[in-house]
Amino acid sequence: VRAGRPRARQAAGLTRLVSRSDRSFRIDVRQLQRRFRSLQRTLHPDRFGQRPPKEQYYSEQHSSLINKAYRTLLNPLSRGLYLLELRGVEPIQETDCDVDSAFLTEIMEINEKLAEPKNEDVFEEIETLIKVKQEELTREVTAAFERDDLQEAKKLLAKMRYFANLEDKLKNKKIPS
Repeated sequence: VRAGRPRARQAAGLTRLVSRSDRSFRIDVRQLQRRFRSLQRTLHPDRFGQRPPKEQYYSEQHSSLINKAYRTLLNPLSRGLYLLELRGVEPIQETDCDVDSAFLTEIMEINEKLAEPKNEDVFEEIETLIKVKQEELTREVTAAFERDDLQEAKKLLAKMRYFANLEDKLKNKKIPS
């Protein structure tokens, strides 16, 4: 199991990446992608096909963990929710009423547009709006985490979740039936 030692250090590198001491919301996406590819090149199960079962198992488990960590960190919403969890903050539940009424009205209006018959122009408009709102919220969440204002980050992430749901609905509407 001599070969397992360097791999264990690389997997620990992912742990350091996932739980950096400052636990910053701001990440360098290129650095994250490079680290992900490097770890996957080393630990991907295809490289362990002729290895003992214990090493194959290790590879499968760690490769899966690396994939999950990468997806979590790459997406601003899941990254923010993960950071809140690390800090012991419960995310807002859908039953919480902590979202302002103007925001909820905006979400309802977008939902109504999505409920209308398929119209590519409307879909494109909604897609652009969602992208702009997600970028704006990502900047605000970044600032909240940098101020260590976890309650504000929590509220903003709840809003991000609404837009992520709208994005999913839009994708489902665009799929040809």
